[in-house]
Amino acid sequence: MNTDTIGSWAGLVWNALNEADVLDKKQIKTITKLKDKEIYAALGWLARENKINFIESEDNKETLVALAK
Repeated sequence: MNTDTIGSWAGLVWNALNEADVLDKKQIKTITKLKDKEIYAALGWLARENKINFIESEDNKETLVALAK
């Protein structure tokens, strides 16, 4: 795993969020076909660049992800 690879994963996640607005981890996994650790690396990359926001679901059972406005 290197920064180029993580950047590619981040691009896949960003594109999925750009199409759907708000997704949970399971939805991101289904759309991108990434493994859990790859999703977490991509989310970390995007969070560090302030490109995403994390939102607690109304029932507080999951965290949703959306592109930052």
